[in-house]
Amino acid sequence: MHALARKRYHKAAPLFLVLALLALITGLGAVITSQTAEAATTTSASDVEEGQKLFAANCATCHGIDAQGQDGVAPSLIGVGAAAVDFQVGTGRMPMQASGPQAPAKDVQFTEDEIAQLAAYVASLGAGPAIPTAEQVDPELGDAANGMQLFRTNCAMCHGSVGGGGALTQGKFAPSLFATTPTHIYEAMLTGPQSMPVFNNANITPEDKRDIIAYLVAQRDGSPGGIALGAIGPVAEGWAAWFIGIGLIIASTIWIGARSS
Repeated sequence: MHALARKRYHKAAPLFLVLALLALITGLGAVITSQTAEAATTTSASDVEEGQKLFAANCATCHGIDAQGQDGVAPSLIGVGAAAVDFQVGTGRMPMQASGPQAPAKDVQFTEDEIAQLAAYVASLGAGPAIPTAEQVDPELGDAANGMQLFRTNCAMCHGSVGGGGALTQGKFAPSLFATTPTHIYEAMLTGPQSMPVFNNANITPEDKRDIIAYLVAQRDGSPGGIALGAIGPVAEGWAAWFIGIGLIIASTIWIGARSS
């Protein structure tokens, strides 16, 4: 038996094993890279070229002509990906009108084609999150009940229990999500704009992100209680109920007492 085992074993076996493992790892990396490339929006060299021109004319003043950023002025855009550009420019937050604690949403200054070209150029500078597909942000495919649990665990402390928004510190704020498109909600989770943390696919899976979108979209059909009261949350709603309810009771008591006398 020992002789048979020695014949089956070859000195070069460990080397072949290492090479096989390296080949397997390389193959898996190629598959993942190709899937990421397929998920990204199809772009062309002309899109990148036009995007570079738009960037030089509208963004380079703050972010630098090479998009490396400037200390104390604007961050580097190397590696932020197309999703960050689509969110910031697509919501009107960029170009920023004036320096401040936070860039507010405003009227969009570029067309959809120009936004896509800017995103293509920035994406060409370094790998980063791609713009999500229509399937990834379709609320009809999501589970609103699971999205509610995820949102209230990860997001409600800033955006409110149903996405109505809220104030933060140092002049910053979490915006209302009632009018935000599903694509921009997904991109915000993916890129972490302003004071928001990044929820990458390791923190919240793509399916869970879609569930959160489904929950937020479901809140736009109206408040189950009839009056949203700004959708701030149960504390404000309870305060309003007590203030109005007790006020009416006191007023009724005074009126009845006055009538009796």
